Order: sequence, then C-alpha cells, then structure tokens
Amino acid sequence: MSELKLEFVGKQVKDMYDTLMGRVVGVLTDTDGSIESVSVDCGSVGIKQLAYEQLLVQGNYVIYIPRWRLDAQKLLRQKNLALKRIKALRDIVTENDLMKEDAELISIKYEKKLHDLEESEKAINEQLQIRIGELDTEGKNIRSILFDAKLQYRSNEITEETYQQINIYSNELMEHINREKTEINNVKTRLTQQVTENVSLLNTTNNNATSDLKVQESRPATDIDLTPPLESQDEEDVSTIQNLPAPEIMNANTQSTVGKNDTPTTTTTTTNNNTNNKVEIDSRESSWLNRVIHSEMSDT
Repeated sequence: MSELKLEFVGKQVKDMYDTLMGRVVGVLTDTDGSIESVSVDCGSVGIKQLAYEQLLVQGNYVIYIPRWRLDAQKLLRQKNLALKRIKALRDIVTENDLMKEDAELISIKYEKKLHDLEESEKAINEQLQIRIGELDTEGKNIRSILFDAKLQYRSNEITEETYQQINIYSNELMEHINREKTEINNVKTRLTQQVTENVSLLNTTNNNATSDLKVQESRPATDIDLTPPLESQDEEDVSTIQNLPAPEIMNANTQSTVGKNDTPTTTTTTTNNNTNNKVEIDSRESSWLNRVIHSEMSDT
C-alpha cells in the first residue's frame, strides 16, 4: 500500500468547521491504483464513502470539504476570469477599432461561457438553500437538547457539571453551524456581485452599440442634393435686380429672362419686328405729307 493511502487510514475526520465526523477505516481504489473514495466509520450512521477530492490531510486529521464549497469556488473563479476577459476585449476595441471584428468573435465565445455558468449558478444556489435548511434544522435540534438539559438540571435530574458539559458541546456545535452559514451567505453575496458586474458590462456594451448607431445616423448622406431650391434663386435674382441702377435693370431682366426660359432668339425677333413696324408707319406718314404739299403747290 502506498504512503498516500496509509496517510488516511486511522485518522479522525472532521469538517472545515471542526465538527467530528468519524474515523477513516479504509480506501477504495480504481483499476489503475488511484484512490476513488475514503471509507469513514460514522458510528451508528454506518460507513460513509467520501470522495477523495473532498478530503485534505492536515496533521492528525482528515479535513472534509463540502461539495457545495468546491463547486462554488470553481464557479467564482471561472466567472471572474470570463468577466475580466470580456472587459479586456472591450478595452482593446476602444483603443483600436480595427480589431473590432476579431474581438467580437472571442467576445461571443466568452458570453456563451457566461450563459453556461449562469445555469450552473442556479444549481449551486439551490444547493446552498438546501444546505441552509439543513443547518437550520440542526440548530433547532441542538437548542432543543440544550433546553432539555437545562430543564433536567433545574429538576435535579443531572448535576451541574453534566449540564455545563452539555452546554459547552452544544455551543461548539452552534458555533460550527453559524460559521458554515456565514460562509454560505458570503458565497451567495459574491455570486450576486458577479451578476451585477455582468449586467453592468452588458449594459455598457449595449450603450456603446447604441452610440455607434447614433453616430452613423447623424452622418450626412453623400448622395443628398445640397443645391438650394429654385424659389430661393428667384428671390435672390429679384433682390439683385432691385438693387441695380436703372440702366442695368433692363439688361439684368433680359439676362434673367434668357437664363430662365432659354429662349433668347424669340425675344430678339420680337424686338426687331416692333422696330420695323415703327419705321414702316413713319414712312407712310411722310409719304402722305409729301402728297398733300405737292397738290397744294399744283393748285397755286
């Protein structure tokens, strides 16, 4: 038998809170010789098989570590590491936006890991609640024993020395129970703090995504026509014409008309026709006046 196996045999077993559980009477091994469990004689309760990973040799005692404590410590370590890495990814993206796509792939991995750990956390919280219920029941039983001992002492059924011994043992057991309950409550508090950190981290991520979306929406589109409306151009032309000197108004009107209607040939033709009509009328009047003068001279 190896020294490791001999190290367990014959030693008393107690839990982390100094409550005696029994004495090691043997070990069970696997086909490869590794220890699977340790056999502990617990008196009238019988022999219990305790998992090897839950035992720790310390001096003349074998310390038994509750399963809920091992599971809670493992969960706290894993969740704490996942939260730290997600936060580090956010910081990397903040410092260098070019690594955003690479960071998102890794971030999805750790967020999924957090989701799986949350499921494990629910199971551990249920274990903790069950254990607290068991400790409360044990505490009631111990108080009942102490009260009954006090009643026996007052009725002179037991001596004062016996009553004091019962009182000391009962107080020690109650102290062990209170220590374990305090540790359970501390673990629950740490789990709750990690949930708060997780929610805060996710809210920060969502806020950053919302801010990026708002920035993108606030950027002007490159295909928007920024040319002012035609009405505003007309108003500017009118104001310009009103401010021009009198000789320039007609030219400005002509240019504005030409620019708007794109028909300069029609305007020029109309002006030439008016001039020709006026010349023709003047020539007719001059011809008539000449005929009248000529007829008067002939009569004379």
